[in-house]
Amino acid sequence: MERIRLKKGDVVEVITGEDQGKTGKILRVDRKHGRVFVQGVNMQKKHRKANPQGNQPGGIIDREGPLHPSNIRLVK
Repeated sequence: MERIRLKKGDVVEVITGEDQGKTGKILRVDRKHGRVFVQGVNMQKKHRKANPQGNQPGGIIDREGPLHPSNIRLVK
């Protein structure tokens, strides 16, 4: 597996795919699976069930999905 040379907090730009041209900050780097999560890019819907004991309401949550590092580039 190729080494990821990006870290949390780096500003990157998406160069391919549906979100091409968008920029954002890296929120998380998953080195085990070789993926990165970029703020506001590759948004996915997550259906969450309500948890009355934890006082968490149910609903549909938007969250960032993973991207392969070859689809982004570092912005200086």
